[in-house]
Amino acid sequence: MSTRYVVGRARAVLDALEHLAGGLGTALFALAVLAWLLVTVALCLVGVGFLLLPTALRMVRAVADRERARLSRWGPEIIGPGPMRGLRDPALRRELAWLLCHASLGFLLGATALTLPIDVLHDASFPLWWQLVPPSAAMPAQGFFPATDWSGAFLVCLIGLAALVITMVVLPPMAWLQAWPGIRLLSPDRGADLALRVAQLTATRAAALDAHAAELRRIERSLHDGTQNRLVAVTVLIGAAQRALDRDPLVSKEILDRAQDAAEQALAELRGVVRSILPPVLADRSLPDALTSLAAACPVTCRLDADVADRCAVSVEATAYFVVAEALTNVARHSRATAATISLRRQENRLCVEVTDDGAGGASEQDGSGLSGIRRRVEAHDGAFALTSPVGGPTVLTVSLPCGL
Repeated sequence: MSTRYVVGRARAVLDALEHLAGGLGTALFALAVLAWLLVTVALCLVGVGFLLLPTALRMVRAVADRERARLSRWGPEIIGPGPMRGLRDPALRRELAWLLCHASLGFLLGATALTLPIDVLHDASFPLWWQLVPPSAAMPAQGFFPATDWSGAFLVCLIGLAALVITMVVLPPMAWLQAWPGIRLLSPDRGADLALRVAQLTATRAAALDAHAAELRRIERSLHDGTQNRLVAVTVLIGAAQRALDRDPLVSKEILDRAQDAAEQALAELRGVVRSILPPVLADRSLPDALTSLAAACPVTCRLDADVADRCAVSVEATAYFVVAEALTNVARHSRATAATISLRRQENRLCVEVTDDGAGGASEQDGSGLSGIRRRVEAHDGAFALTSPVGGPTVLTVSLPCGL
């Protein structure tokens, strides 16, 4: 058995455990909403429940949307339905079926998944502490038999090791079984899915055109306001130097020195414009290396946590680079933060970027900080953008970009 297989299997088990734990969280919400829905239905018998029913149905939709978002982070995106059309809405009926299933089966699988590692740890470490507890407590987690001597203690330890193997085998199927009702019931039907996808692609195409036009305007403005003015100054200075050459060579030399300085500034600005189109470090090295240079140049203490083994498409890496660059610019200018963290991960066919800072929070897309531009650039690549910035912090900017298989 190779080391790579063991590491891959352990990672799959940990991912499944994380998935099951997240499913347990939404199952608790589903259980609470199911209880409130049953109370509302019971109150309908006396008429009061009809006033509470719309709120209860909106709570069902809210929990279902949370599960859609959770499942979308682990696999293909699940697009939510349109506005609710009352009890006759087919999507609502599927959500009610999912609510019942997830509040029962999903809760049972999540709770079982969390107890399995505890039982393994209990039994595997049994020989270390069994003499320190009362005889009634000296038994395996399953309570099969009491251990009265060392042979019994080591037998419990063997049970723990067997439970470890069983846990590594069953956790991934349990995670799939917990997620299957949500994937099956919360996904829109084929016709609705196609219509929503067409609408989403239309919006994405519009965002791509807007982002392209905005990028062209930015490049044109940079060339017009900076490099072009420098070159005009160089031309004027060279003409002045030519006219002064015969009259006063010393003045001509001073003018040529100024022209050379202006040419060097124009060249530096032109290089800056070229780097803003596609940073050379992305072509020469890799995205983590490029983000390392951004983190090092940030005035705020910044740490990079990157785990990306393969290269992505150039356009995807460039988008991720500019997202981080804009986010760190906002951190330095507006957040009053003392530390920031960049997280870069590849989850199956998506590249996930997260920028977190410990600043004052309160960031929004309407405050002119460039967040709306980040959203447009991300959505132009059919990506997902999320911002969490409560007043008082922390601010978490999350971007997910499709990067192929």
